[in-house]
Amino acid sequence: MTFVALVLTGTLLYAASYVQGWVGSPAPKSVSNVNCNPDPSLKPREVTLNVYNATGLTGLAAKAATKLERAGFQVETVDNDPLGRTILTMGEIRVGPTGAAGAILVSKRLAGFKLVQDGRADATVDVVLGKKFRGLTPPPKVSSTKKSTTPFPGCVSLS
Repeated sequence: MTFVALVLTGTLLYAASYVQGWVGSPAPKSVSNVNCNPDPSLKPREVTLNVYNATGLTGLAAKAATKLERAGFQVETVDNDPLGRTILTMGEIRVGPTGAAGAILVSKRLAGFKLVQDGRADATVDVVLGKKFRGLTPPPKVSSTKKSTTPFPGCVSLS
């Protein structure tokens, strides 16, 4: 009985430390040298995405990847979240400093997603689907007079 109690206590402590982030995959770290003035002429076909599922729903990433490809984006990888996290919100858009323009373009089709910077060197963008994800938002209407107001982590608005 003592052994079972010790194993149960150890399991509970490990689970609590995993939830607190003391063990497991580290959270993406922010970097500050991001391009805060993305190229407005960037087209979806110029953005390479990895689509990841951070839920227990089978096939969610594949369905979303198909819709993103129909929207013109290049999808490279479709899989479960490599960080092994469960995301309870709409989702995350993870990107490095060189992919800021692509992340902002993708965020216009994925309303409610949190933009997260990580240390990757390339311009790929990870779309990580969370439990509240329901689909893509309609394409934004093109307006030559309105600037993008999508904030990106690390950018400071001077207006």
